[in-house]
Amino acid sequence: MKKKIVIPLAAVVVAAAVAGYIYKQKLNEEEMRNPKFYGGNGRLEATEINLAAKLAGRVENVLVQEGDMITKGQPLVQMQINTLNAQMKQAKAKKKAAETNAAASTANVRVKQSELEAAHANCQQKQASLEGAKKTFDRNSQLITSSSISQQEMDNTETAYLNAKAAYAAAKANIGQAEAAVNAAKAEEASRKADVDAAQADIERIQADLDDSLLVSTVDGRVQYRIAEPGEVLSAGGRVLNLVDLTDVYMTFFAPEYIAGKIEIGAEVYLVLDALPKTPIPAKVTYVASVAQFTPKTVETQQERQKYMFRVKAHVDPVLLKKYIEYVKTGVPGMAWVRIKPGVSWDESPLKDLVKK
Repeated sequence: MKKKIVIPLAAVVVAAAVAGYIYKQKLNEEEMRNPKFYGGNGRLEATEINLAAKLAGRVENVLVQEGDMITKGQPLVQMQINTLNAQMKQAKAKKKAAETNAAASTANVRVKQSELEAAHANCQQKQASLEGAKKTFDRNSQLITSSSISQQEMDNTETAYLNAKAAYAAAKANIGQAEAAVNAAKAEEASRKADVDAAQADIERIQADLDDSLLVSTVDGRVQYRIAEPGEVLSAGGRVLNLVDLTDVYMTFFAPEYIAGKIEIGAEVYLVLDALPKTPIPAKVTYVASVAQFTPKTVETQQERQKYMFRVKAHVDPVLLKKYIEYVKTGVPGMAWVRIKPGVSWDESPLKDLVKK
């Protein structure tokens, strides 16, 4: 009787164990397919900038060493400017000569305008003389019919009238010539002023080249490499320094399709670096690739390298970076943990003992 009872109980125990195992496997599989958090390996990276010369020339001095911290606007490289200084001297002399010519042309305009005014005054005078001569001529023409004046007097009146007409016509012609002279003088003045503007433009261009000959940092960061040294001659666009922008630091990691599709832009991330395993660094997802790729060999685990996955980028808060900028080191390996399900507490994550929320 005892044997009959033990066998069914053993079977029940085995069945319960199998059922429990299957249920646990399903839960694990469900958790894997719909995780609350996902972790991917990567390295801390920063945007790299190649500082280059705008113009061809010789490097005069490199003011920083590899590894130096730099700030935005800090002078880093001085290019040789002897040629530009000579060009600036020549341009300033050219402008001075142009200004002298422009002043002379302006004075000439005033002279021609005075001559035009005199021509108008002379014309008015000749017009008045003509009107008087015409009246005398008209009056004498009436008097000659009654023999009140002699023929000689009439002839003299007519001659005076004709001379007045000729003088008035000449005065009007002089106005036209004076107006043409004024217009020509103004055109000359405009041309000379344009020469001044052109000379000023040359000065500004050369000054811009002089300003560009002092290469300054465009970011807060660190000097990574010195590519060129003092005395080297560079072509336009030749690189001198390689910089890293330590206000633009991120980690790139990779996620499978069923995970990548659930990662939201702006999702909360914590970066756990191998060098600082007890100090999670807050970050945000800023990019999720739209096309999958084979993960590069730099990914730490062989399992991840074999997968066809999506690239994800998580940026560290720039405010936090500026606060600790001297401690930021790129190339450090680590792991990025991203929250897949919004609202889930980090207490349910593998970082529950490190992240206090």
